[in-house]
Amino acid sequence: MTLRSLAHQSASKALAARGFSICGCRFVGSDSRHVSEGSRHRKGVVGRFGRYQDEYEESLRDRCGYWLRAASELHWFQLPSLENILKDHPTHENMHHWFTDGKINTCYNCLDKHVYNPTESRANQKALVYDSPLTNSRRDYTYAELLEEVENFSAGLAGLDVRVGDRVVIYMPMVPEAVIAMLACARIGAIHSVVFGGFAAKELASRIDDSRPKVIVSSSGGVLPGGKLVPYLPLLDEALKIAKFGGDVKKCVIVQRKGVIECALAKGRDICYSELMQSVGKQKMEAVPLPSPHTHYILYTSGTTGMPKGVVHDTGGYATALKWSMSKFYNTKPGDVFFAASDIGWVVGHSYTVYGPLLHGCTTVLYEGKPVGTPDSGAYWRCVEEHGVNTLFSAPTAFRAIRQADPKGLEVKKYDLSTLQAVFVAGERSDPSTLHWIENILKDYKIPAIDHWWQTELAFPGAGNALGLGKIEPRYGACAAPVPGYDIRVVNEEGHEVPRNVLGTLVIKLPLPPGTLPTLYEADERYVKEYLTTYPGFYDTKDAGMIDEDGYVHVMARTDDIINTSGYRLSTGAMEEILLEHPDITDCAVIGVKDALKGEIPCGFVVVTPGRDPSRETELLNELVSLVREKLGPVSNFKKVAVVKALPKTRSGKVLRATMRKIANREEYTVTPTIEDPNVFSELEPVILKLAGVDDC
Repeated sequence: MTLRSLAHQSASKALAARGFSICGCRFVGSDSRHVSEGSRHRKGVVGRFGRYQDEYEESLRDRCGYWLRAASELHWFQLPSLENILKDHPTHENMHHWFTDGKINTCYNCLDKHVYNPTESRANQKALVYDSPLTNSRRDYTYAELLEEVENFSAGLAGLDVRVGDRVVIYMPMVPEAVIAMLACARIGAIHSVVFGGFAAKELASRIDDSRPKVIVSSSGGVLPGGKLVPYLPLLDEALKIAKFGGDVKKCVIVQRKGVIECALAKGRDICYSELMQSVGKQKMEAVPLPSPHTHYILYTSGTTGMPKGVVHDTGGYATALKWSMSKFYNTKPGDVFFAASDIGWVVGHSYTVYGPLLHGCTTVLYEGKPVGTPDSGAYWRCVEEHGVNTLFSAPTAFRAIRQADPKGLEVKKYDLSTLQAVFVAGERSDPSTLHWIENILKDYKIPAIDHWWQTELAFPGAGNALGLGKIEPRYGACAAPVPGYDIRVVNEEGHEVPRNVLGTLVIKLPLPPGTLPTLYEADERYVKEYLTTYPGFYDTKDAGMIDEDGYVHVMARTDDIINTSGYRLSTGAMEEILLEHPDITDCAVIGVKDALKGEIPCGFVVVTPGRDPSRETELLNELVSLVREKLGPVSNFKKVAVVKALPKTRSGKVLRATMRKIANREEYTVTPTIEDPNVFSELEPVILKLAGVDDC
């Protein structure tokens, strides 16, 4: 029996007849009252891949049947049985695994399945387009060519004694070999941990110590805008020297970037990538059938304890969720061109530069460049025209940078964007003015700008406009609706659900859908403590927000960015949204500063449009204060704002508000190694201290 026929064999009836035990999980049911609330804006919404309201309600009422049907779109070496779709963890009832007795291989589904499909082979279709304005180079790989490269490198890793479950750290710039290494690990069951290329040695060492890799795949170096070269080998050498388990690394495979930057290899430790590939010849390495719960990869995020958190994603559940999302959420079909402008060191790069598009049979664009400055603010639009991009995905901060450099969108006029169907933004909260600006400069093409929300831990969208299921009428500043599979609630500090339009903590009723993190790497107790303990029965997103009267989900800020002013809980994100309504403001951040009388008060920092008359700065600041107080009222206590040249951001575009807040409150702080410009605080810190130090601030 095929998985598809199994999935459709009266799954709902079987589940109803046998109760929750058929999934082996206590949390199959959901509050039907909550599911239907706020649905009047959604009931008539239908897309080319389904009807939103039907899919959402089914995903909560019949979790096992719903996701089993989604899993049927993949190739399984061993079909998951109906009785083992969802199982509790043996030691903790709120931890769970999906498709527990199924066996699958993600690389096989990304490549072999398309190359050897007897009815619709994609062997000659482009799988990967490498576009590097930083090195003025481009390389294309068909599905057949990419499979051959991956098979060869898989054989190379196997020759270095890399086996199922071994860890491989990938410390690489945005080059095709990095994608090949990720897919090769997935092919043989090695667990990859991608570390952002150019990370400081100390941070790389901490990830080496936590994951204890057998092999590291790296490069001779990276390139920054302006042609500055970043040698990687000195950083890798230092990391291995200071890491407690650095000596356990057996080999380092180094990609020499000929004509860009090359390096001397350490004798006995380092192996040249091209020489390794030549040594295995045309040797084929078959994809290894892996248990669905097998750890696919570890992706580290900064932890509050000083130790990085190794977020884990599994094999079968992750592949199922990504394949599902490509059609149901992003509204793409096989053969489309998908451009996620994200580094592979981040979760967006994992999910939607590498795995999601390839699982779906799309062409994916690997971009080594910036939204501006490589060479100009038309970089994205050039890529859309040259590669025939259908879907563009980037962070709001990227579009703010483009807007700052090209406020009238003149670069758009230089390119034919007729292939583009949608622009998606995520990574931080997107203000309405940025979304309106994107849609306005693309108005000739009637392109929607879709804000959506998810996290490294979730790995695929949690809330937003699922275009494949129909476009819900947008409410700018909100993510349209929960994505099927996610039962999102808002609770107060005591864990009680709050009424509509009331700010609180966003939580997700357990169990989480497939694809989301099952745990942290070798840290089950830490996972339970950080995510599952504060609100029993729910996953704590650590994001603040609300659900309005029509069911739209508003993600306002991290819970740490909610301030308490004179007894009122206020969202700094709401204030930022208002500031960005001003036509002269291209970026901003609002932080809470401690106040002996009021508890906390907000202070704002704004970046202005280039060319604005600096003599009118006082007038501008007064306008901004009035604007916030007009929209939020005097209760906002918003009285102080300063103009800055730039905001401190990570390479993924997140503003370092917590660090700014610590500076303002004269607390000790460390600058994250993911910061885009380490020098930004030298100019910003005096401005922050001056503003925070004013008596009436």
